[in-house]
Amino acid sequence: MFKFKAFRAIDDPERCHNFVKGHADVLRQYGVTKVTSSNNDWIKNPFVYVITVELQDTGEIVSGLRIHIAHPDYPLPMEMAVSQVDHKVFGLVREYGVHGTGEVSGLWNSKSISGYGVGAVLLIRAGIAIAEQLKLGSLLALVAEYTLMPSLKKGFEIEEGIGNSGTFFYPKLDLVATSIVMKDPINLPLADPEERDFIHLLRKNLKITRTETGPKGDFLVEYDLVIENTDWRKDV
Repeated sequence: MFKFKAFRAIDDPERCHNFVKGHADVLRQYGVTKVTSSNNDWIKNPFVYVITVELQDTGEIVSGLRIHIAHPDYPLPMEMAVSQVDHKVFGLVREYGVHGTGEVSGLWNSKSISGYGVGAVLLIRAGIAIAEQLKLGSLLALVAEYTLMPSLKKGFEIEEGIGNSGTFFYPKLDLVATSIVMKDPINLPLADPEERDFIHLLRKNLKITRTETGPKGDFLVEYDLVIENTDWRKDV
């Protein structure tokens, strides 16, 4: 069984450190030894929320993602990365940040569970689901080629205002990343109906155990997406 757990980063340092270790191990497997989004400073960032995926039996974290909420004192990972080639990213984030915006960042998946659809499918759905608790007006992301299509199906669109019509070579020159935005993460007007229905189901049932189906068959998932401290605005 997999367990999905949502929390504010500063409220659970131990889980954050385990997230960092798992993410770093995966990056090394793909030959990436240094990447902006893997900087560990986010553990002490009051504007970061995390979802981890654990193996129920062992507690090992095998997948995860973060949502960084835009704040002048805490640049988003994509601001730090994209500004190296396009400074327009700062204005873009300020524009979306007027109504509260967050970047979905640091998505990773252990090779040991590849093929289940946990990361690219279920975890992105969960990340979008918690945007309602955080009262975000939009979501941003910088995604790899293999997560672009699943993200578009969930209601994102390509943000062409930066880069080469939204594309960049990041984190290595042979890897292409695309900037995407979800302009209405509450109503999800651009999402496929199946995706929209699933995300709304999670929002109505933040604690639920379900049987999910992926390429490797059926498996059990325990979702715990209730965030105890959602009022990030009090720290603005």
